[in-house]
Amino acid sequence: MMRTTALAVLLAASFSATAAEGAKPKIDLAKAKEIAESICVGCHGADGNSAAAANPHLAGQIPQYIYKQLTNFKPAGDKPAVRDNAIMAGMVATLSDEDMQSLAAYFSQQKLKPAAASDEQLIAEGRKLWRMGDFDKGVPACSGCHGATGAGLPAQYPALAGQFAEYTEDQLKKFRSGERANDPEKMMRTIAAKLSDRQMKAVAEYAAGLR
Repeated sequence: MMRTTALAVLLAASFSATAAEGAKPKIDLAKAKEIAESICVGCHGADGNSAAAANPHLAGQIPQYIYKQLTNFKPAGDKPAVRDNAIMAGMVATLSDEDMQSLAAYFSQQKLKPAAASDEQLIAEGRKLWRMGDFDKGVPACSGCHGATGAGLPAQYPALAGQFAEYTEDQLKKFRSGERANDPEKMMRTIAAKLSDRQMKAVAEYAAGLR
């Protein structure tokens, strides 16, 4: 009886492992590179390093975060896209789930050419917010979710180190206005609502200089 039970447990574990393997997305980096060089290149660069601050760097970003954003730009069945962006909607329209998984993996493996911070006063103000938050306003330290060096936390919070300050500031304003609303549990909308324009600019400047 014990042998039969043990065999059943082993078989169940084997079937579970096989099912898990089958559920894993097939990552095709070669195809992702082709897509990046033909579709993404105009805004984000073939290697995920954007030439314009209006478009974020994707190189070195956490793959799960990239994948989530790509899926959020795409309608799901009868439901509209979570992120409303006509340009990105057009870009992802023909991409399969496998394509988006592959693109996320591809860009995450590229080397980031980081932006730079230059305004010393803003850097100092941003450093305080990043490390300590603003107790009086109930704003938590940015480092709590995005890490002391801005590397982010895999599958949860994006890397912000070296991102264009202009882009980060713009996204904070979009979270505050509600124009962007794909943050889990309204976390970023809640935080951004408590930040002044100056604080947004300061923390964005500081993050641009993180490495």
